[in-house]
Amino acid sequence: MRLDKFLKVSRLIKRRTVANEVSDKGRVFVNDTPAKPAKQLKIGDVIKIEYANRTVSVRIVKIPQNNVSIQEAATLYEEI
Repeated sequence: MRLDKFLKVSRLIKRRTVANEVSDKGRVFVNDTPAKPAKQLKIGDVIKIEYANRTVSVRIVKIPQNNVSIQEAATLYEEI
């Protein structure tokens, strides 16, 4: 699954266009390397998002096939 779509589906970022913008600005890292929106993710990858006032790091536990409910979205990753 693409990075921008995963960020939206997992609800780490609210909209896919915002995920694209944040990735293009170099504020999203996958396994400690800056990632573009089209980066393909796999289970075990570590995503780090630098917000204005905090940094969020998560490890991918599961990759969904399509949109999921809010309860399922919380099970897609674990915070580290």
